[in-house]
Amino acid sequence: MTKYLFYDLCTHVREKYPQATWWLHFHNTRGAAIANILAAMQAGMTQFDSSFGGLGGCPFVPGAAGNISSEDVINMMDEMGIATGVDVLKVMALSRKIGEIVGHGLDSYVLRAGRSKDLIASQAE
Repeated sequence: MTKYLFYDLCTHVREKYPQATWWLHFHNTRGAAIANILAAMQAGMTQFDSSFGGLGGCPFVPGAAGNISSEDVINMMDEMGIATGVDVLKVMALSRKIGEIVGHGLDSYVLRAGRSKDLIASQAE
């Protein structure tokens, strides 16, 4: 495989098994899940798992991050102009509540830093 591992892998399986419906599941252990989703999208994949606030984990990798957070994926789609039908602000609010329930911080970039469009709007005021 080339340096475009997920793009090449997704392209290969789509060509080899055109009858299959693919649903991809990424953990964000090294912070690359969003980039891998983008590469998979470029290869024609359209369905991805995510979790509120990035909850989840991996029992085989000590200290591993959880799944890619739903709000990070939805925010990326919004930024790209891809309609998901999901209100990212509602997902962010729900993820914050879940963080309170589980009693620890969540692995979500957009929860920590906010959406780009909110930052740009606040600077214009």
